[in-house]
Parts: sequence; structure tokens; C-alpha cells
Amino acid sequence: MSGTFNVCPECRSTVALDDGVMVAEIVDCVDCSVALEVVSTDPLIFALAPEIEEDWGE
Repeated sequence: MSGTFNVCPECRSTVALDDGVMVAEIVDCVDCSVALEVVSTDPLIFALAPEIEEDWGE
């Protein structure tokens, strides 16, 4: 199986992604369901995805 692996910064479980993953892509950890943002692909680095804030039309 080909792919890229790293650990979730929240729960430390292994997260596997396809080779075509791109920077700024949002993926979910299968163990803790936290949203992760890909901040680098070489090496693969995740960060917790920013919370979506409400847009009050401003």
C-alpha cells in the first residue's frame, strides 16, 4: 500500500493519506474525529484545522 503517514497532533494515532495530498487540505483523524490541516507535504505535517467561525455579514 502506498501513501503518506504521520501522527495526529491531538490523539497521537497514525493517520494515513494518499500520495496526492495537497497543502491546505483538510482531513479527519479516524480515531478522534478532529479536523486536521495539511501544512506541509514533504515532510507531511498536520496542524489542527482552524475552527470555522460564524460570518455575521461583516
